[in-house]
Amino acid sequence: MPCVTHDDAPLLADLMPWSVAPPRLGRGWPAGPDAASLKARWAALVKAEGPDREALFQPTRSRTLHTAVGRLPGGSGGTERLSRATGPCPDPVRVLYAPFDEQWLIPDHRLIDTARPELWRVWDEQQVFAVETPTDSPGPVLLATSLLPLLRPGPVRPLYRRPGGAEPNLAPGLLEHLAELHGREVTALDVLAWIVAVVRPTPRGLAVPLTGDDDAWARGVEVGRRMLWLMRRDGERPKLPGGRRPYVRAPLPSRPLTVRYDHDEEALFLDEGRISPVPPEAWDFELGGIRVLEQWFTARTAPAEPGTLSAIRPATWPQSWTSELLELITVLALLAELRPQQAALTVPGPVTATALHKAGILPPAPSTRRPASVLDAHEEGPEGQLALI
Repeated sequence: MPCVTHDDAPLLADLMPWSVAPPRLGRGWPAGPDAASLKARWAALVKAEGPDREALFQPTRSRTLHTAVGRLPGGSGGTERLSRATGPCPDPVRVLYAPFDEQWLIPDHRLIDTARPELWRVWDEQQVFAVETPTDSPGPVLLATSLLPLLRPGPVRPLYRRPGGAEPNLAPGLLEHLAELHGREVTALDVLAWIVAVVRPTPRGLAVPLTGDDDAWARGVEVGRRMLWLMRRDGERPKLPGGRRPYVRAPLPSRPLTVRYDHDEEALFLDEGRISPVPPEAWDFELGGIRVLEQWFTARTAPAEPGTLSAIRPATWPQSWTSELLELITVLALLAELRPQQAALTVPGPVTATALHKAGILPPAPSTRRPASVLDAHEEGPEGQLALI
């Protein structure tokens, strides 16, 4: 964490005022690491009838086969009750299911107990979601993703309050204040980069030390931009330098059941399959007290209850999972390499919460803590009716 000597740093909750609790699925089968399996699960659901369909669906108090809900913003799911559904599966979308674990989700409101439509309304190619993580264990306290985050417990803070990168979710006046201090344009993404690089847990909540020093600001934004790129994994794919890139040295089995790491060999073993070199920093990378690589592997290999939709999964280990694993190892290793640069960041000339109060930037207006009105497109309500939002 950055070296900070004052306790008057503004809180993340004030700098990014609008937050949303993460979506809650209520059942595991609409999400998974393989899109084809999700379509097969949907096909099995609509093929079943009566009590069999109900058992496969796994109803809760929030969702049954007879629940009437509208379509998700921007989604393609139907709006008739699931008890009568016969159509094709909505195309699965990529989501961040767990820390650094990109999976797929059937984007159908009828399958999700608490979908948080306000997040779906602002989700597009320019959006970045900042997700708070547990602060009582090693690892980043804030993750950033371009995908819809399903991580719990959250909360989720979108960088923009409207689609198209419009209306940054920042305390009004903050961008202008920072631009004046540093004598240069400051963008919303610059501020998020700085936040990701320096945010730290305190008894008051997550705090974000700000600086009026130009050089310190530039260094922090540079480190944060690198972290954002690695966490979001969009654009050019990250690579370790030659000689340090992980490769499959012994073929992975068709259905690996165990994963282990050999620190001496810097090798990751999936049963008898071998990937190396794997830096120990990647294997030891934890979030919430859980090794990220172990959690990723378990999500793809843990046995499912026979007869459930979750049991519909690839019969063998797909090649795409191997590619994803190699990239994940790379991302974790490169993020770990940034920790010394993070620790070396300093905050001279601090811009305190008190100073932001005097400037009229804090506290943010109550309206900034609520969703913006996003009415650019009609949304279909239950049974095809026009939704009133």
